[in-house]
Amino acid sequence: MSTVPHILVDKLSCPLVDTASPFDPYSVRQDFPVLQQFVRGRPLIYLDNAATTQKPRAVIGAIEAYYTSENANIHRGVHYLSQVATDSYEGARGKIRQFLNASLDQEIVFTRGTTESVNLVAQSYGRKHVGEGDEIIITEMEHHSNIVPWQILCEDKDAKLRYIPINDRGELLIEEFEGLITARTRLVSLVHISNALGSVNPVKEIVKIAHDHGVPVLVDGAQAVPHMKVDVQALGCDFYAFSGHKMFGPTGIGVLYGKSQLLEAMPPYEGGGSMIRTVSLDRSTYADTPTKFEAGTPNIAGGIGLGVAIDYLNRIGLDSAAEYEAELMDYASEALDKVPGLRLVGSAENRVSVLSFVMEAAHPHDIGTILDQEGIAVRAGHHCAQPVMQHFNIPATTRAATAFYNTREEIDALARALHKVNKVFS
Repeated sequence: MSTVPHILVDKLSCPLVDTASPFDPYSVRQDFPVLQQFVRGRPLIYLDNAATTQKPRAVIGAIEAYYTSENANIHRGVHYLSQVATDSYEGARGKIRQFLNASLDQEIVFTRGTTESVNLVAQSYGRKHVGEGDEIIITEMEHHSNIVPWQILCEDKDAKLRYIPINDRGELLIEEFEGLITARTRLVSLVHISNALGSVNPVKEIVKIAHDHGVPVLVDGAQAVPHMKVDVQALGCDFYAFSGHKMFGPTGIGVLYGKSQLLEAMPPYEGGGSMIRTVSLDRSTYADTPTKFEAGTPNIAGGIGLGVAIDYLNRIGLDSAAEYEAELMDYASEALDKVPGLRLVGSAENRVSVLSFVMEAAHPHDIGTILDQEGIAVRAGHHCAQPVMQHFNIPATTRAATAFYNTREEIDALARALHKVNKVFS
């Protein structure tokens, strides 16, 4: 086993916070190099966290340490570097299992991100279990990555896609959900937290209703894992997907959790190296789960970096960070309510991180441009959630999405900049 790389990563994983004290965003901010810079002559205020989060030094250092001291292909290598890299990569799988409270490491499949995880389930589980006339249920608030794969599958299988509607607060109409389930329903797939509205869906309740009808459930957790502890056994879901880059880890790495009995019965998603047991000119046999779903050389550095991102979240205390974020969300909502002509889109009772809004004075893209001149990074557009925009009869919103490293002073600066938008277009 290597000593230097692991010692280096462990030191880099230690944030500058005392988890016994109240959560301190100002101290945590020192762990994120990108937040120390100026944009257009002003301190960067990063409020685009629903698109991707920034990376702490621990994660950056872990990736550097891998390429500096451990770089080798994993699995089956008998030489020293391959064994060290394999241990680091598979160690990350174990961290993810613990983070999600899954039962087995084998229930954790590495993917490129949430999008590939959903496509894996659609193309493997879906193609095996969905036939002509069958139905899949999703919601009206889904990200495109949890709509398009099911549309492709339904078109190919001549199946039907049905939708749980939302109300004007951006909440699912749960009372209508059970009425959508029929004897032909083969799967329910829904988002845990909406990327466009911030609405937190009652996943546990939906899973129970679906399971009472013998229907499995996939949960898109891309927006949930950065903001709350997720326990897949407590939720009861059959599949759970998320992306590393949305939870302070690297891009190009993600996870599909699946119950072992389901994964074992599913055919491979892609063919190639690594995922096989034997290959002859006549036929191939496949490796056990999760290897049979991980064809080719994986994103080794990304997997290791994701494991260190989980270490980081555990050490700063995700529960205390979530409490701080809830307070910051309330503060931000009040601040934006005072901006004339601004209307928040989505007002779910249970809402996290996301503040989407429109203004009478300006188009979201113009708002985003003016905010950028103030050094404030937000997102403007439909946020890959066009059905949500259609529900609210708007083309786009401006979206400010917070993380635990944002501060009240940054929210005040956002509010001042929005008042400036009104002045510019008055």
